[in-house]
Amino acid sequence: MADLLEKAADIKKKLVERGEDLAARTGDFLENSIGEQIESRFEAPEITASPETGVWYKMPIEKGKAGDGSEYHIYIKKHRTRNLCIFFSGGGVAWDEKMAAEPVTGGRVVAGRPNYYWNNLRPFTQIMNINIGITESRRRNPFDTWNFAVITYATGDFHVGTDEMTFYDNEGQKEKLRFRGYRNFTESMQKVRELFPKVEKLLIAGDSAGAFATPALSPVILEQYYPEVEDVTVFSDSALLERADWSDTLHNVWHAPQQIADASHSENLTLDWYEALMKKEGKRCRYLYASSVRDYLLSSFQHDILTGEFKTNEEAQEDYFNRLKNMVEKMSALSQPVFFFLYDWKNPMLAGGGTIHTAVRQPQFYLPGPEGTTMAQWLNDAVHGIPGDAGRNLLS
Repeated sequence: MADLLEKAADIKKKLVERGEDLAARTGDFLENSIGEQIESRFEAPEITASPETGVWYKMPIEKGKAGDGSEYHIYIKKHRTRNLCIFFSGGGVAWDEKMAAEPVTGGRVVAGRPNYYWNNLRPFTQIMNINIGITESRRRNPFDTWNFAVITYATGDFHVGTDEMTFYDNEGQKEKLRFRGYRNFTESMQKVRELFPKVEKLLIAGDSAGAFATPALSPVILEQYYPEVEDVTVFSDSALLERADWSDTLHNVWHAPQQIADASHSENLTLDWYEALMKKEGKRCRYLYASSVRDYLLSSFQHDILTGEFKTNEEAQEDYFNRLKNMVEKMSALSQPVFFFLYDWKNPMLAGGGTIHTAVRQPQFYLPGPEGTTMAQWLNDAVHGIPGDAGRNLLS
């Protein structure tokens, strides 16, 4: 009987693996097909010496490098105003060899396998970076006439790394993950300053991993690149992961610049970086934060931190909700006012349930939230000196 049960379990395992393999192949095929369509028909052109207004361009950063060693670029859009948005893209995180060996692919996503971070910029990643949400080129977008610099992300280090890690992939091959986020950022900002030398209103924003980078790198932007700008708004959408090892990761894995690494002193890295930014810049900035209340993706990462299993479920989402509630209370007690936009949109395609991850570069940017306010309107009011809260009742 025991032998039969063992054989049955083995057969079930093989069937599951075959199903996952089929799903993975399907996912990779879909991603590659979409990437080919973008590359042939919709890919942003490389920037010229005289860029047209209102057109998204790809700007190669010669000294930049993605996590797998491939080329790096950012996206630029120019307008005639003196308003500038510097936007930090998201794309996961990696701080150990297990995570490094599981970069995002269409196949891993469809098969439900762990997919911790994007390790390169391929045609498909353009979908995540431009022409959606706040980067959409349509009249309904109050930020359509702003100048934009989208600092893309493919290094797994919250845009603050300067080192690299050796690891073995799932086939046992030796690979490198290049934590080059901070170097990519500084090389990019030199180009951004040249393109946009005169700025009156500055929005520094980011989503997901880029939302962590926003408070971390705002002091660098304000001190080294735009010290003369006084009208500044700082906005993070979806940055909450609590773990005891942040300081060690920053100092010994990513080797972030000392000022950025030393600011970490608690389990909540975002809170630490907002606190450090406020101490340095005070009332010069408006401070904004957004999150969905049961974020399916951040709850998966948090569950992985707690249990070693990358997945979300009702328990993980409730845990995230309680952590978010605590974070909002702590942010509200910082030395400068913080204004919040909280939301609870669901995606029926999410098998594990939960609420969506990020809204600022999603179609939901234009949907009325729980109190009837869109994120687009809330953010536009804030950058024009009328900040407020929306959705805090969702934490009651």
